[in-house]
Amino acid sequence: MEKISKYKDLVYRIIGAAMEVHSTIGWGLLEGVYQECLHFELLDHNIENEREKEIKIKYKNRILDKTYRMDIVVGDIIIELKSVSELTAEHRAQLCNYLRLTKKPLGLLINFGEEYLIGERWAYDEINNICYIVDKNMQRLL
Repeated sequence: MEKISKYKDLVYRIIGAAMEVHSTIGWGLLEGVYQECLHFELLDHNIENEREKEIKIKYKNRILDKTYRMDIVVGDIIIELKSVSELTAEHRAQLCNYLRLTKKPLGLLINFGEEYLIGERWAYDEINNICYIVDKNMQRLL
């Protein structure tokens, strides 16, 4: 827990930026629109970030041609954006796969597809190779 608790304030600021995007342009637009808006909103809040960051996949000392692209990365935090009517297990698995592949400790799953912004915080335990959801205080939820 100690490893991710240091991100609490930054996560709060990221979620605040996402809320600003949601309240400004509304809900239900294309995911790419929210990605670009959040990228600029984060920059406006002096939060450096990368869009469409590529993940190279390694298999037994080989780098595969197949890659994934993460929506937004802020330091050690992966931000996966959705614009869907409801988050599903597949969306959560996608974020967890990104965490596993990059070994980053924390990810945010944010859905702009509903009337109210929905966000989940996910942590990655590299030792046990598992992802788990955490609350706003970065405490593991059961």
